[in-house]
Amino acid sequence: MSDIVIREVATNVWTFSRPFALFGWIHIGGRSTAVKLASGGVWVVASTPLSPETKAKLDALGPVEYIIGINAMHNMFLGEFKRAYPTAKLIAPAGAVERCSDKTLTFDGLWGKDPADTKYGFEDEIKACYFSGFSNKDVVFFHAPSSTLIEADLVVNLPGTEQSSQRFPFYGPFGKPVGWLQGKLSAARSRDPVAMKRDVQTVAEWDFVRIIPCHGDVLETDAKKIWKDALRSHL
Repeated sequence: MSDIVIREVATNVWTFSRPFALFGWIHIGGRSTAVKLASGGVWVVASTPLSPETKAKLDALGPVEYIIGINAMHNMFLGEFKRAYPTAKLIAPAGAVERCSDKTLTFDGLWGKDPADTKYGFEDEIKACYFSGFSNKDVVFFHAPSSTLIEADLVVNLPGTEQSSQRFPFYGPFGKPVGWLQGKLSAARSRDPVAMKRDVQTVAEWDFVRIIPCHGDVLETDAKKIWKDALRSHL
C-alpha cells in the first residue's frame, strides 16, 4: 500500500505528502508540491521520492519543466527527478550543491550564486524569495494565481495528518507554527538578522491566503497572520 497522499490543494497546485522521520525518530513528514503552469508545463518542488504514483500524476499534469530544490537540506531526491526528467531545469540554493550526495548533477540555476535579479522563466506566475540569512538557505515561493505560499522549514505545522498514519501527541503546541519552540528555533537558525528581516517582510507583503509547508498540515486560514506571528522575532 502506498504511503503517498496526493491531493489538489488549489487549482493547478498538487501536493505529494508522505511520512519522513528526521534522524530516524523525529516524525516531521515530507512534502513535494507541483504547479501546472499556464504554459502547460509543470514546476515541482522535489522533496519526496519520485514514487510510481508521484510520477504518474506529474506525467498526467504535463511535461516537467522545472525541478526545484527548496533549500540546502532538501536535496535527497533531486537526482532521481532529474534522471526521470532530463530536459527539466534543475534549480536550487547554492548550498544544496555542497550537501547533495549526487555529484553528477548539473544545476541550471543556483540561488545565492546567480545574480539576485536572475530570472529562470517561471516568475510571471511564481515569485521566489531566497533567504540568504537563514541557516538552511530556504527559498519561499508565491504562486500568484492560487494565492499560495510554498515553503520548507521557516514555518512548520506538526503533526501532519497526511504525512503519517500515527499521531504524536507529545508535539502539542510545540509543533505549531506560532509558539515558544518554533520562535526559538527560528531565531537560532538566523545567520544574518538584517537579511532575515528584509526577506520575512518581503514575503509578508505578498497576497497569499494559504501556506503549503514541507512539514505538517497545509495552513488554509489566517496564513498571512501565521507567517508574521511565526517569524515575529525577525520583524
